[in-house]
Amino acid sequence: MTRGKTTPQGTTQGSQPAAPRGWVSFVGSGPGDPDLLTVRAVDLIRQADVIVTEAPEHAPLVRTLLGLPEPVEAEPEEGAEPTPVEGPELVDGGFGEDGQPLTHAARAKVVVRYAKKGHRVVRLLAGDPFLYASGPEEAQAVAKAGFGFEVVPGVSSVGAVPAYAGIPLTTKDHREISVITCGDKIDWSAHASDRTLVLLSAVGQIGDIAKALMLAGRSPQTPVAMTRVGTTTAQETVTSTLEHIAADARAARMTPPAITVVGKVVDLRETLSWFESKPLFGWRVLVPRTKEQAGSLSTRVRGYGAVPEEVPTISVEPPRNPLQMDKAVRGLVEGRYEWIAFTSVNAVKAVREKFEEYGLDARAFSGLKIAAVGDKTAQAIADWGLRADLLPSGEQSAAGLLADWPEYDDVLDPINRVFLPRADIATENLVAGLVDLGWECDDVTAYRTVRATPPPAPTRDAIKTGKFDAVVFTSSSTVRNLVGIAGKPHPSTIIAVIGPATAKTAEEHGLRVDVMSPRPDVEALVDALADFGAARRSAMIEAGDPVTKPSSRKASSRRRTREAGTAP
Repeated sequence: MTRGKTTPQGTTQGSQPAAPRGWVSFVGSGPGDPDLLTVRAVDLIRQADVIVTEAPEHAPLVRTLLGLPEPVEAEPEEGAEPTPVEGPELVDGGFGEDGQPLTHAARAKVVVRYAKKGHRVVRLLAGDPFLYASGPEEAQAVAKAGFGFEVVPGVSSVGAVPAYAGIPLTTKDHREISVITCGDKIDWSAHASDRTLVLLSAVGQIGDIAKALMLAGRSPQTPVAMTRVGTTTAQETVTSTLEHIAADARAARMTPPAITVVGKVVDLRETLSWFESKPLFGWRVLVPRTKEQAGSLSTRVRGYGAVPEEVPTISVEPPRNPLQMDKAVRGLVEGRYEWIAFTSVNAVKAVREKFEEYGLDARAFSGLKIAAVGDKTAQAIADWGLRADLLPSGEQSAAGLLADWPEYDDVLDPINRVFLPRADIATENLVAGLVDLGWECDDVTAYRTVRATPPPAPTRDAIKTGKFDAVVFTSSSTVRNLVGIAGKPHPSTIIAVIGPATAKTAEEHGLRVDVMSPRPDVEALVDALADFGAARRSAMIEAGDPVTKPSSRKASSRRRTREAGTAP
């Protein structure tokens, strides 16, 4: 009898393929900010078959990370096959089917059950799996069931939340700390020294804790900071003293989860607060963009401390009649044009897709001069392996491009024709200007911009009632389409636009423009909005007013301010 030999694929020569072996990864999701996930955590989430979550924010975090759509509840048509679910299966490990919270043991059974099916299971835990979490108990259950597992540490809220509040737990002068879970009976007399205390689950008991520490010998003036939902854009911090923290926390309506720090290191927050002082911290910013293009803008908005909400307003579609585009591309290959002018990234994408459809590549541009309206468009051209011969030296717009465009010279220019692939709603200014310079233009519809379906009712209501702090418009079509599908933004909402043409369209729709980008670039637009937010914050601080968001102000106040001609 020949003994079977195991192969790297998990099968045995001379036998049936072995059943896949389950594996469990206990992964710490960190304290709340998704950017604090470790590289290994992200890698395992992307490979997982099943993800057992713990906190309500875990499912959206996974969908955002994997680029998955939000689930839509819909009744399947009779006789129709169920729509396959994209990505890993998400299992709620916080609550059972009866809606009751799961115990550690019940949660462990869920994890083991999926491992038995041969799945790669990620058990996502808040913070760190082995620090104030149920990871050890669940890992023991997995080991007992005979399955392999690994532990991926997460950034713990113990250090991360104070750091995001601008409070270092140790300095050269304060090197000792104690971390205390306040749910159990604590002998506070053992903590009478001036070492730094990090208190977990202290919100409801902070008054009693403060009294006990003062009775133990701590000064009533000892600094205290309480930070709730730390590392998220909803983070709030109250600074006080042992004598007053109970009243101050109550006045600020502090609720769990929160981390409380007691000690002199709290005073450093005055100079080290970096997160809550971001120029757009906590702002809810509406991003009306095409679905494909919202990512980079939202990432930059998030970097300034805001919460971007993407609302697709336009969808980029092929032209209804492709014959004109087909004819132009054939003409390009046959040498009919002297120039091709790209006025958007979408135009580059449309021509590139048509090339791929014909089996062509960048070599077909040999001998053709290429113009780009701006740096982003030039980069899209460069990504194709080409280089723009002409970029505006001044304003990056169609007008700026036209200002630098050379006149047609029948001696130097062998061909007098320009290929201009554009959107179906593009203005005629560029064509008219090129004709004035002696060029003939083939103004070809390369793509259509189609109005998207209206956003959900809560989003429409938020737009109209001023629950958004700002909206960023990246083109005239985003203005027209947002107003068309969702209504006009509330007067309290800050309006930021990418350039003069978009500003004009916004004003035509009754919107007052607060911020205009210095150049037609989404990064520059967000930077300009951040500068506006920083100036607004500084003005409030200098005036001795509390720093509030635009959505916190009443519309009447904003109108009076605008009528006075000052910034809100």
